[in-house]
Amino acid sequence: MEVKLISILFFFTIFVAAHSLQYQKLTLNSLPQLQSLSWEPQLSSDNENTLSVQLHHVDLLSPSSFNATPHALFKLRLQRDAIRAKSLSLLSASAANSTGKDFSSSVISGLSQGSGEYFTRIGIGTPTKYVYLVLDTGSDIVWIQCLPCAKCYSQSDPVFDPSKSSSFSPVTCDSPLCRRLDSSGCNNRNKCLYQVSYGDGSFTVGEYSTETLNFRKTTVTNISFGCGHDNEGLFIGAAGLLGLGKGKLSFPGQAGSRFGQKFSYCLVDRIGSAKPSYIVFGESAITRNTIFTPLLTNPKLDTFYYVELTGISVGGTKVPAVTPELFKLDTEGNGGVIVDSGTSVTRLTRPGYIAVRDAFRLGAKDLKRAPNFSLFDTCYDLSGKTQAKVPTLVLHFAGADVALPAANYMIPVNGEGRYCFGFAGTNGGLSIIGNIQQQGFRVVFDLAGSRLGFAPRGCSY
Repeated sequence: MEVKLISILFFFTIFVAAHSLQYQKLTLNSLPQLQSLSWEPQLSSDNENTLSVQLHHVDLLSPSSFNATPHALFKLRLQRDAIRAKSLSLLSASAANSTGKDFSSSVISGLSQGSGEYFTRIGIGTPTKYVYLVLDTGSDIVWIQCLPCAKCYSQSDPVFDPSKSSSFSPVTCDSPLCRRLDSSGCNNRNKCLYQVSYGDGSFTVGEYSTETLNFRKTTVTNISFGCGHDNEGLFIGAAGLLGLGKGKLSFPGQAGSRFGQKFSYCLVDRIGSAKPSYIVFGESAITRNTIFTPLLTNPKLDTFYYVELTGISVGGTKVPAVTPELFKLDTEGNGGVIVDSGTSVTRLTRPGYIAVRDAFRLGAKDLKRAPNFSLFDTCYDLSGKTQAKVPTLVLHFAGADVALPAANYMIPVNGEGRYCFGFAGTNGGLSIIGNIQQQGFRVVFDLAGSRLGFAPRGCSY
């Protein structure tokens, strides 16, 4: 394999020597200080079948972030990210090795450390009590902490008390909802029990129930969720999680018919901007400049949003070693590429990553190299500069070519001018398109059309 890669890189070198590479300007910005959390007035819509809520980065919610330096925050984020990427790969592999016909991820989440990257504020119950919920496309189940607590972690708002909500309704053990859970139980009051386990050993256990969710101007009734009475692990600040996965028990799976089975988000600045963006459900989720690629189906795992990655171009030239076969999702559920809101750094299968990295290094050979940083093995010293010229990078999906802005793959890692190529390799079969590479795009999930889209410069709503 190594000899083959060297040979392909040699021919790539000869090709680019005969053709001028394409470059774009990178405006240099250091890691800023964390801003304070603020919520702007909720957007209104004349269409009752459209709703939107604000998104913020989770660092704005964590008490441990308030006095941390930007450098320290970024290192912590990469540590969380490594655990999440590993647990997503393990979940994919365990699904592929499952002998059963069905695999439900409704009780096994990809949310490592219990801390997805983005959160919003949503009302629950009657009367409405507002809480922070993490949003995660790698999870299906919706859950929040509930009284009485056998064990509850510290959260920003009072813990939800279901006994004070007139719209709260427990799910019985013989209910079809209870039977959908892959790991369910029954207590002595004939109430359905759920359990969600995470990659780091964290978990939440409680009663599976239904409740009303309130999105400021829009109310959604009878959403099934986990009312967690025992919640243990490294959770951060939020009251729970709003699962946005592709499975039937996720929020889109339950409420999708009301909103045309469409939603989209544009993720806020990865380094903790206090300015929010929005996740939008309904027809307004799709903008005119959206380009689409088909969603693929993993027969063993219905949670993740799989897409077909056919190649990657660096400097205007397709990297020869990056072939569709490297990212193929086979009939047993192995491999494939997913788009994920909770993973920061894009992971490519190692042969593909090495080929892209080496092509980028060749195109950026005039930039001064710097020591590696965390999981990044291609870094540069850009201190003293206000701009730099870097090779362009395009992700080629089936039917959609997504050209990334320079800031989406050359990212600052400290306050001293060190920038790193923001991709990483993985030894597992699963590749992940992370949220750093999604930043600035409106990412559209059109479940009705079984397609996923990208709208460049789509963050204004």
